[in-house]
Amino acid sequence: MRHVRLGLTAAALFAAATFQVNTVSAGEIVVGMQCDRTGPTQTVGTFLCPGYHDYVKLVNSQGGISGHKVRVIEIDHEYKVPPGMEAYQRFKKEGAVIVAIYGTPHTQALTPLLHEDKIPGTSPGFGSAAAANGTKYPYLFPIAATYWSQGAAAVAFAKTKLGGVLKGKKIAYIYYDNPAGREPIPVLHKLAKMEDFELKEFAIPPPGVEMKVQVQDIARRFRADFVINHTFGKAPSVSINEFTRNGYSLNKMVGLVWAAGESNIMGAGGWDKAQGFNVMQFAGAGSKYKVLDDIRAMYKAEGKEPPKEMDSTVYYNRGLLAAAVHLKAIENAVKAKGGSADVSGAEVKIGFEQIANFSLGGILPPMKITAEDHEGGGWVRIFEVKGQGFEPVTEWMHGYRDVVTQMVKEGH
Repeated sequence: MRHVRLGLTAAALFAAATFQVNTVSAGEIVVGMQCDRTGPTQTVGTFLCPGYHDYVKLVNSQGGISGHKVRVIEIDHEYKVPPGMEAYQRFKKEGAVIVAIYGTPHTQALTPLLHEDKIPGTSPGFGSAAAANGTKYPYLFPIAATYWSQGAAAVAFAKTKLGGVLKGKKIAYIYYDNPAGREPIPVLHKLAKMEDFELKEFAIPPPGVEMKVQVQDIARRFRADFVINHTFGKAPSVSINEFTRNGYSLNKMVGLVWAAGESNIMGAGGWDKAQGFNVMQFAGAGSKYKVLDDIRAMYKAEGKEPPKEMDSTVYYNRGLLAAAVHLKAIENAVKAKGGSADVSGAEVKIGFEQIANFSLGGILPPMKITAEDHEGGGWVRIFEVKGQGFEPVTEWMHGYRDVVTQMVKEGH
């Protein structure tokens, strides 16, 4: 029944999209957006995707891009690759100049098509870390810290937490056993050798809700000095409870970016259950940003309450990041065409590579995207669960940037 429902939903969306093409102004700019609202990572998608739509709505309410409105076509692929491939073909048919990819498996499957069709696609915080190399991957843009940058930053943070020395220390890497979960392993191995610490990996089979044995091994037998937690979906919530049950301090752990949202904390039983848990972000967490005030004002002007999805600031804010970077790339392309909305994917690609000094009031890191660096610098910031929210414990930071840059250059 899930496949039937998806087919009907996709067909309905396509029919609506076709109708809109026949009725909107010629100056419309189309973006294709994948999402998971009903699959295993819906704890992310149900907040991230509304954030994307709200930012586009905000820009459109302010006149759009040089007077041109942006239309987003969203298709829920349930975190399954075949529907994601179908979605891409629909976006292409509708004339999308950017595709917002959702999922590492989908990124791997779509990369050859992006390059063949000359349509830029983005994989913020997931996908192949080697794609940061814009020379080798001209139409794929991570636009946020890749898994190599996240892994390196986690080791750098662990070093700080362990007194500045990693030699002889034990670091556990617990991860969701799929391509995304395995992606940081090469950089962790390289840093373990460089810093002379003992690294042990603990794979959690999908769907990631059974990890009692692995957590007991980490806490009681391996006796890890620090844990890097790269789980997602429902797994982060389970991991918080399992580590707590085994008496392991959450302050000796950092969750990579997909283990770092309010929904993960709530799934574990709430803020009180997760005190001290360190989480990594590639967009600002919390609600104290001007762009969020602007969105709330937009809804108020319509006589509406702000959407409840805004309460999940981590994933909602990442939706804003993706949308803001996309629309900035389109804006750069439109300006280069003298204000014309008739821009191609190839021209929007160049628009991405001109983004610099665009932080959207601090909710974005100080990224700079170039033809060589499609990651934008690999910035992250660490927050800690404290009280009833996230408190920053670092500024925007890198970890072992020279090591990551060399790996990207070499493509492995």
